[in-house]
Amino acid sequence: MTDERDADRHEFSAGQGVDADYEEFTLDPEELDADPTTVDPVDSRVLTDVLDRRNVESDVVDVERLIDVGLSYMGINRFEEATETFERAARFADEDSLEAQEAWVNKGAAHAELEEYDEAIGAYQEALRIDDDSEHAATAETNLAYALWEFGRHEQALEHAERAVEIDPRFAQAWYNRGFLLVERGLHEDAVNCFDNAIRLGYRDAGVLEEKARALEEAGEHERAEEVADRAEEIRREAEEELVEEQTGRAPGPGGQGGRGGQPGRGGAGGRGASPEAGEPERELQGEGPEGF
Repeated sequence: MTDERDADRHEFSAGQGVDADYEEFTLDPEELDADPTTVDPVDSRVLTDVLDRRNVESDVVDVERLIDVGLSYMGINRFEEATETFERAARFADEDSLEAQEAWVNKGAAHAELEEYDEAIGAYQEALRIDDDSEHAATAETNLAYALWEFGRHEQALEHAERAVEIDPRFAQAWYNRGFLLVERGLHEDAVNCFDNAIRLGYRDAGVLEEKARALEEAGEHERAEEVADRAEEIRREAEEELVEEQTGRAPGPGGQGGRGGQPGRGGAGGRGASPEAGEPERELQGEGPEGF
């Protein structure tokens, strides 16, 4: 007896197959070959989507360009996005490479801008673990000194400030930081020598002269201290006049200059400015800005 189901069975066409260039269906993420230089640094979602290890192989990521994206974030004060970008750069870089070290140093500078000094310390320490004698090591050491100081670990801060000038004796900002910390320890004559080195190496702003004047005053050299303080005041006044000219296109009128607030710290991880009503500039330890910035 013939099964009725066999009689009703539909015969499907075998079809003609598919073309040779047919792409099979897959749920796997598509390969992304993005150029980080074309990413708008304001749109943090783009980086999350594009620079994910699940979507991008390490060998297709240009770490140097990715670091540039992080620096772009720093330039527009988007420091949280900068920390994320520098961390990705460090992860995509070859293990313990110079690029990875540069990314960690920059990540520390971005954390310092956010006053996240614990995270900054960790980033600088990771950079120094990679290589404590490279071209980025002196910056990592002096930045680590700055972060440790802000975090309240003053003894360790001086150790790393001294290490920075040992690595690069021509690093002016490192000499300034060492002098600043020596003043705090009461070693005023040694501090003056550090400030002189910083000035000889091109660090000639009002802040370094004010710290030198303070060290001289503490050392009992009152006349020299007054001369240096006067020069610092002159430099600060000239800087204020230049700023007014840039903003208004003309020199200030005969009414003279108003009171000054503290000047912001130099570099990407510098100290914070004093409040506008402060009569004297705030004393600051200096943090170096991002590498390549």
